[in-house]
Amino acid sequence: MTIKVLIADDQAMIRRGLRLILEEQPDISVVGEAADGSEAVAMARRLRPDVCLVDIRMPKLDGIEVTRLLAGPGVVDPIRVIVVTTFDLDEYVYGALRGGAVGFVLKDAGPVLLVEAVRAAHNGEALVSPSITLRLLRHVISAGVPRAAATEAPLSDRELEVVRAIARGRTNQEIASELFISLSTVKSHVSGIQGKLGTRNRLEIAAWAWENRIVEST
Repeated sequence: MTIKVLIADDQAMIRRGLRLILEEQPDISVVGEAADGSEAVAMARRLRPDVCLVDIRMPKLDGIEVTRLLAGPGVVDPIRVIVVTTFDLDEYVYGALRGGAVGFVLKDAGPVLLVEAVRAAHNGEALVSPSITLRLLRHVISAGVPRAAATEAPLSDRELEVVRAIARGRTNQEIASELFISLSTVKSHVSGIQGKLGTRNRLEIAAWAWENRIVEST
């Protein structure tokens, strides 16, 4: 199955570069390019791509607002959004992820990571660089973000192990290897965790873990 991608960036050279990287892959197709946030939202709603690559700083609507409109709380049929930017400021990262993004990749991270992020998003997983994940965790703790309400259905010890792994950026395959369980069992745990926590994706699970101090910053 071909992964359909929409690229949103106000610089034509950046859009062209991202397109060249992605279309070298046999399983990825770029279905559109948007030069500003408003155009990105309109094109995404019309074309329904599998994944949107969105820059943070764009005219009309910034990347965080685009993310919120396409993937945020209350969106009935959310689109998977990856923020691709030169800016890794904590407020941008946290705003994008809490707005519904399923990945955060720096433009200088290289083509391999970009392609991995697109495939991960399409598979319902998330890719955020480990350095950003750790800084984000520290930011949440230092800011004293209130803990989320406790879930009515407590997580099992195994589910908590899966939550911690997700919060550290592990993929399903890596979790399966670390916990010595099958891939299908990991997927079953993730689904059960989402149901108990009322979360929609892996990054919301990670955010819950960070806010409730389920993972350590070390």
